[in-house]
Amino acid sequence: MTGPLDAETGMVMDLKSLSEIIYNYVIEPFDHKNLNLDVPDFHNLITSAENIAMVIYNRIRPHIPEHLDMYVELYETPRNYVRYPV
Repeated sequence: MTGPLDAETGMVMDLKSLSEIIYNYVIEPFDHKNLNLDVPDFHNLITSAENIAMVIYNRIRPHIPEHLDMYVELYETPRNYVRYPV
């Protein structure tokens, strides 16, 4: 995530808030789930790393302040990863 520093906090975004967003919109709905069967986002979408990164981005982007730029990087291995959007 990139953007201007908040004058009061000295941070781009409060990490506790970011952590809560990630928990509520990614970890809770995805953790210990069969993505193909249990997560509606993937009922008509192949669960490739590229699509998973896109779904994660689309789930959390509405909850991040608009003035901040963000992307999702998803690592399959230390050398094999995807980034959305590129």
